[in-house]
Amino acid sequence: MTHHEVAAASGAGHFPQMPPYADSSLGVAADSSGSADAEVAGGGSALAHDNAAVVGVAAAGAAGDSAADVVAADVVAARARVAGRGRMVVKVGSSSLTTDGGRRLDLSRIEALVGVLAERRLRGEPVVLVSSGAIAAGIGPLGLTRRPRDLATQQAAASVGQGALMAAYTAAFAAYGLTVGQVLLTADDVTRRGHYTNARRTLDRLLELGIVPIVNENDTVATHEIRFGDNDRLAALVAHLVRAEALVLLTDVDSLYDGPPSEPGAQRIPAIRSLSDLDQVRIGGSGSMVGTGGMATKIEAAAIANSAGVLAVLCAAPAVGPALAGEDVGTIFLPDSVGKASRKLWIAHATAARGTLVVDAGAVAALVERRKSLLPAGITGLVGSFTEGDPVDIAGPDGTIIARGLVSYDSGEIPKLLGRSTKELAREFGPEYEREVVHRDNLVVR
Repeated sequence: MTHHEVAAASGAGHFPQMPPYADSSLGVAADSSGSADAEVAGGGSALAHDNAAVVGVAAAGAAGDSAADVVAADVVAARARVAGRGRMVVKVGSSSLTTDGGRRLDLSRIEALVGVLAERRLRGEPVVLVSSGAIAAGIGPLGLTRRPRDLATQQAAASVGQGALMAAYTAAFAAYGLTVGQVLLTADDVTRRGHYTNARRTLDRLLELGIVPIVNENDTVATHEIRFGDNDRLAALVAHLVRAEALVLLTDVDSLYDGPPSEPGAQRIPAIRSLSDLDQVRIGGSGSMVGTGGMATKIEAAAIANSAGVLAVLCAAPAVGPALAGEDVGTIFLPDSVGKASRKLWIAHATAARGTLVVDAGAVAALVERRKSLLPAGITGLVGSFTEGDPVDIAGPDGTIIARGLVSYDSGEIPKLLGRSTKELAREFGPEYEREVVHRDNLVVR
């Protein structure tokens, strides 16, 4: 088996230990009636650092020319899927949309991107644009010299800049006779069942009406606890939400390489076929003063998309046209599963836990092995303060996180439930207490 080192820009360091929900496998959990619900046991690694990455890649297939032919065939087929029919999600970052050191929008860049997306939309193919840039667009008008670090000033910049960003997109798409629709999301909006369903319904209807949805995180109201943190991850989750054929991630780096691109002889890696190939990564600092994401977050986004069966393409922003045409540009990430994950993909990747429920060994077995709901009888303790519907981690007796789910009780109610059966609780407190603390439909096992 051939091994490469894949790099994207300079830098040193390594990704931290993979966090919960980091593998890409899809599982199937059956309820007591025998029905099955696709469940994500993982999804992309939560890679916390920015910019350049060096990863070990193992080429699939046996040695010899026939293996190379098979490899080429799967990449060609994947590129054809990107160029073919189906919904497409394209993500563009702040650094690809701004000029003057990130202090103002570059209308020529916006118009160039819109021209490519409009061509695809006018062919009848739905396109969703996930666009950063609101905070960056607000830097100049607020008289700031760089991206603010505190949340309040970021929100003020987003409030000023979002209008400017949407005005630019509205005018650019209008030149092609197309209408845009603004969709602002927070992680909280799409992890609660009703909000998730409404987000999907809204995006579906916009696409049916021929509108180009422009999605951004709702920076103006998002708190640290309910933020996606970067639009790469948001884009991957939107690709799953709209059941996209592919996700195209635009960046300042044109591809992943088999060595630092600045070194002579470095060659582009055209495809990554398994997320397990990303086992060793060296990283550097953020590549832009105006953005929050870098190469590491692009890899994470590709991993999340792949875990839902969605192709991902990483390329430079000026190469978006060739990428959407299926040409051999950038790096394409091939999913190792074609199955679509359920809403649980969002619970695993869009949420930050508000607290932790500690459970006994019996509850661990019920959750992990039998895919059951979490009942009060198996809970031995809790950490943190949360309300009904919040995401919480579930830890075993040794403190290892085994799952994440949406809790059905406020944290203040749980102490009186610990170790007790639901029938006992119903007799003492009423029939509304005869329910799960975390239902299996709202639970993702690590």
